[in-house]
Amino acid sequence: MMKNKFRIPLQYKITLAIAATNILILSFVYIYLKSNLQDHTFLRIRDNLSRESLLIKSQLENQYAPSLSSEKIDKIIDQMGQNLDVRVTLIDLKGKVLGDSKLSGDALAAMENHLYRSEVQQALEKGRGESRRFSTTLRDDMLYVAYPFGKEEPKGVIRLAVSLEEVQTAIDKLKGLLGVSLAIAFVFSVFLGLIASFYISIPLKKISAVTQKIAGGDYSRRIYISTNDEIEELGNAINYMSEQIKARIDEVETNKSRFETVLLSMFEGVIVVDDAGAIRLMNDTLKKLLNVSGDPVGKRPLEVIRNIEIQEIADKALSLNSHVESGEIHILQPLERTLQVHATPVIKGKEVFGAVLVFHDITELRRLENIRKDFVANVSHELRTPITNIKGFSETLLDGALHDKKNAEDFLRTIYADANRLAQLVEDLLDLSRIESGKAALEMSSCHIKDIVDRVTVSLKEQIKRKNVAIEKDIPKNLAQVQVNEKNIAQVLLNLIDNAIKYNEKGGCIQISAKESNGFVEVSVADNGIGIPAEDLPRIFERFYRVDKARSRELGGTGLGLAIAKHLVQSHKGQISVKSELGQGTTFRFTLPKA
Repeated sequence: MMKNKFRIPLQYKITLAIAATNILILSFVYIYLKSNLQDHTFLRIRDNLSRESLLIKSQLENQYAPSLSSEKIDKIIDQMGQNLDVRVTLIDLKGKVLGDSKLSGDALAAMENHLYRSEVQQALEKGRGESRRFSTTLRDDMLYVAYPFGKEEPKGVIRLAVSLEEVQTAIDKLKGLLGVSLAIAFVFSVFLGLIASFYISIPLKKISAVTQKIAGGDYSRRIYISTNDEIEELGNAINYMSEQIKARIDEVETNKSRFETVLLSMFEGVIVVDDAGAIRLMNDTLKKLLNVSGDPVGKRPLEVIRNIEIQEIADKALSLNSHVESGEIHILQPLERTLQVHATPVIKGKEVFGAVLVFHDITELRRLENIRKDFVANVSHELRTPITNIKGFSETLLDGALHDKKNAEDFLRTIYADANRLAQLVEDLLDLSRIESGKAALEMSSCHIKDIVDRVTVSLKEQIKRKNVAIEKDIPKNLAQVQVNEKNIAQVLLNLIDNAIKYNEKGGCIQISAKESNGFVEVSVADNGIGIPAEDLPRIFERFYRVDKARSRELGGTGLGLAIAKHLVQSHKGQISVKSELGQGTTFRFTLPKA
């Protein structure tokens, strides 16, 4: 009983709500009007100051003469300042203060040069200057307006100033008047709210109680009111609304669960946009793919993904109504990727409600296609030259050159060399194919890398001598052994050292070193030769890729050496890398597992 006795009636709660709403609304109104009044007051004072400046300028142009004494000029300025109740300052073109309505005598003479005051500079450059700042002379915040004066050409600058404290005083008066007006409006609105809430609170008590239950998720509750008016209709409407909300929530939750399951399980990226082109949904796959951070909802695709092609595809899908728009785009950030985009409009009846964009990452597919095209083109080119030579020299021999023993012997040597080149090319291709397929069985054994290096350098003795390069080895005797296939690693070293010889200058130097690093043995082959351009380094391990194609063919080789070396090192669970600077030399490094 005590609880019911001190219970706050509903009408008072409604009144408090109205009061709180009014406070909020009136507070915003007060803040808005205060800001506008403050700006309006300041602009009005500034405009008045500008008009007064032009008036004084006109008067001064009629009274000023270079022959006037400083005392006479200051007296004129003082009189103008008294008439308008503002500070007036006259400044010549060199920045000297000729007169000031607030200063005179020694104080006037002691004033610093005003040429570089911002309002003075603006007046001389643009015909009018204005600034707000603290005056070191008057120790007060001031508003300055300046104009050049002179009938035919500027003779100086007339500047008017008013204390911002006066501006603030006027603004404070307006604020007080505004506050009193809004307070009266608040009291009146609360009184009317109290009267209205009394009449509507009785049936609303029932509605309030039931709607609170419905708001809490209990959609079985119903409102029973027999007032035979709009309140009863409201209760019936709430009952119907509760039933419909329950049905829609069940449907939405079911569809949402299904949709989220499908969306999250998709490997492709997805964007859903509304009819205005704003993003309504973006799945995590696409966010990770394009490194999208933050919430993209409500933004256009171009604002989230800096790619005009995606925006254009989305716009076309929204305008086509019933067609699927597709396109292939290239993304440079965070990584260079190629994406296939399919955009389908979402149509209900004859209206377009949005579009769904599906992104397929085809970067690897396009890379493989390019590799295949390059491989076919390179193989065709590599085969064409020796086959053409063999065919040409064979036809020459068949046409009678066979009886010319001297030329016939040269022709046969060329045929034999090209046939060997073809055989080596085929052998390298077969080796590369076996290595890439993983079918090549590796017989591993423990050995010292120094032994393999020694054997390879001995086999290249003639090339080393012919090029007159020095071989320097830095391989510690106590270096750990490696678990490798000796033949394969010898082939890796042979390719790297042979390249270091070919692309070195005569009298150059090749350094071969090895050291232990994180459970591996790291081997380096460095030369001080011609080096490799930076733009060619990413492709140096591709099959048939040559930096200088003409020189590479002149020096021999199939163009597969580095590709084979890369796959052989990787088949040993190691890594190979290159570092080079044009004209300074090249360093190849690869790692091998310790035994």
